Amino acid sequence: DEAQVVGWKKVVDSVHEAGGRIFCQIAHGGRAAHPLNNDDKDNVAPSPTALTHTCNPEFNPTNEKQPYSRPPHELTDDEALGVVQDFRMAAKRAVKEAGFDGVEVHGANGYLIDEFLCETSNKRTDGRYAGTSLETRMQFLKDVLEAVIEEVGADRVGLRISPLNSYQDMSRGTIENAKEEVRTIAALLNDLDVAYLHVMRADFFGVQTGDVVTPAREVFKNTLIVNMGYEAEEAEKGVSEDAFDAVAFGTKFLSNPDFSERVKVGAPLNAPKPELFYTKESEGYTDYPFMTEEEKTAKA
Repeated sequence: DEAQVVGWKKVVDSVHEAGGRIFCQIAHGGRAAHPLNNDDKDNVAPSPTALTHTCNPEFNPTNEKQPYSRPPHELTDDEALGVVQDFRMAAKRAVKEAGFDGVEVHGANGYLIDEFLCETSNKRTDGRYAGTSLETRMQFLKDVLEAVIEEVGADRVGLRISPLNSYQDMSRGTIENAKEEVRTIAALLNDLDVAYLHVMRADFFGVQTGDVVTPAREVFKNTLIVNMGYEAEEAEKGVSEDAFDAVAFGTKFLSNPDFSERVKVGAPLNAPKPELFYTKESEGYTDYPFMTEEEKTAKA
């Protein structure tokens, strides 16, 4: 909304003043969005199947774990098309109003787009978004991408996927299914000329394993970004060998505000504090230390 545009514009302007570029990740929580976050209105999903786990305190307005006590509302095709337009509006606000350089469509980690992609969460038997084939499971993603591209341009759009992640009750069943999905999505992105594909290479919980980066590289023609568990050395090696174009670091940047400088000089990294991830306070977000002058010169 307008208040968020005003707030984010301050951040975007600061990044631009420092010579940086910044994309806004746009997402819909789907069945993972707890009703308590939305005045107890039903959450929504491709199918009325509730998550089997609880919603942690950091993801709901209480200080306790909350069960998903009722199934989500199954979106009709028309309602789903309405959500597509919500993505369009989010992209417009991000790029044209807040000034972001682009948007990353969040198609990962068991949120709404991923729920449509995955046959364990998309149990629709007919209609535009049926779960009966990969083509129809991908239709919601395709509609979202086309709407967002029409609004801000393909060169300002990226997509993040997590074909192996079992988080939020996701499963592709086999590594071959996951690879087929990656190849098919990559081909779609080629047709749309999307700027980049961002692939989460592994599973949070280690349940589903395999290589989903190689099939992405084999098919996708534009910039390939990968993430999850990379050390600087592995990232540099992969880029130099053309296995991918870039690596996105999460926890290392969170816990090291000067991460790139530390890598350059070989300085030790601050250890992240997982117990402070996603909390509602500033501790663990903005209080990790920068390198001292001694650390800079010791490795120079």
